[in-house]
Amino acid sequence: MKFPFIKKRVYWYILSSIFSIIAIASLFMWQLQPGIDFTGGSLLEVQFSQSAPTIAELQNLLPNDVYGPVNIQPSDNNIMLFRLKELSEDTHQLMLNTLSNSYSKMIPDGNITQLRFESIGPSIGVELQRKAITTTVFALIMIIVYIAYSFRKVSQPVASWKYGIAALIALFHDILFLLGVFSILGHFLHYEINILFITALLTTLGYSVNDTIVVFDRIRENLYKKHESFSDAVEDSMNQTFARSVNTSFTTLLTLFAVYFFGGDSIKEFILALLVGIGIGTYSSIFIASPILVDWHLFSLRKNK
Repeated sequence: MKFPFIKKRVYWYILSSIFSIIAIASLFMWQLQPGIDFTGGSLLEVQFSQSAPTIAELQNLLPNDVYGPVNIQPSDNNIMLFRLKELSEDTHQLMLNTLSNSYSKMIPDGNITQLRFESIGPSIGVELQRKAITTTVFALIMIIVYIAYSFRKVSQPVASWKYGIAALIALFHDILFLLGVFSILGHFLHYEINILFITALLTTLGYSVNDTIVVFDRIRENLYKKHESFSDAVEDSMNQTFARSVNTSFTTLLTLFAVYFFGGDSIKEFILALLVGIGIGTYSSIFIASPILVDWHLFSLRKNK
């Protein structure tokens, strides 16, 4: 039994439009929360041996005239994340000693353990931001070139370069959705974007275009078989590759879920970005890229008539 992917494509368009509008609205209202990779600054992760002090108590220990504004975020297992301006090594040690001495006074047998310390200068942060944008744009351009070249022998009824543009539209859909999700998470849960997020974004692009090319390649094969129309060829191709795409993504998502729930806190945001990206990438490769090809072809037919 064939599922009518193409015949019901208006529903996929409506669903994607809703997702896109929400994502755009969240980006306009809340934007993204850049991490210290892009803004510069220091990140200190400390674990308290017993119950952690309150955020207000910690703020009182770290005066603004010494450390500047300090953003404190609690985590599991009595862990606190401190985000603040770039610290010198002397100021870093002073901060650790202040926290340790004050905590030992609050709890006589209490102690703290530094789990992580990162410090990046503002100029390096700007450079990393520029390189992240350049890398993403370059990846998108090379994907279009590769798809157009791979489908160069397919000129009828849809030109080869249109396959590349259809894939690019699906990729923009994926990027927008992922950015929108992290904009919402950044506003409500203080999730930040960093170099690992860019890695997850590029991984999403690669995974999504991989699924899209599988469907496109099956379309290319089915064009040599007898079909009533291009739409029917695409419909058959999508049904033939649907199980493969879903099963491949599902096994990948199972692994990522295991890492998310049982891995360390420091990579949870990265894993979450991969979960969202691969999930939406699988959706777009099936429900967005191929239907766009069909509508582009139908538009060309009406235009020629």
